[in-house]
Amino acid sequence: MSVEVANESGVEVDEAVFAELAGHVLGKMGINPLAELSILIVDEPAMAELHEQWMGEPGPTDVLAFPMDELRPGQGGGRDEDASPDPALLGDVVLCPQVAARQASEAGHGTQDELELLCTHGILHLLGYDHAEPEEHAEMFGLQGELLESWRESRGKR
Repeated sequence: MSVEVANESGVEVDEAVFAELAGHVLGKMGINPLAELSILIVDEPAMAELHEQWMGEPGPTDVLAFPMDELRPGQGGGRDEDASPDPALLGDVVLCPQVAARQASEAGHGTQDELELLCTHGILHLLGYDHAEPEEHAEMFGLQGELLESWRESRGKR
């Protein structure tokens, strides 16, 4: 997997962790190992601008996902034998650590845990998952929980 992480937020984060997490999630989802993903970490003004421009909603949000190529698990990009060997540009996941920190405080866990959750959430959106309908919500959030649990187990954390 090719995962590019750029931190433009002014908040210190371990960029390598996000690259490792993305690789873990994409691997578990059976995405072609040649796939490319970009993770951008921005401050609140930049996130507010993106949120307003692309979603038509005011203020900053926690995560945005901008898909590029249509690539879903097991559909022309997974590790099955019929998969295309061509790399796919999945898209961009944009995170805002300031919003994540507030949410983490409200949820009673650390900012890093919240950012990992949001990163996983954004990647699932890139892969075509959504949570508008109750069934979609249950599927996406269940999968998100499983992926985070396997990620944390692989790192010796629970």
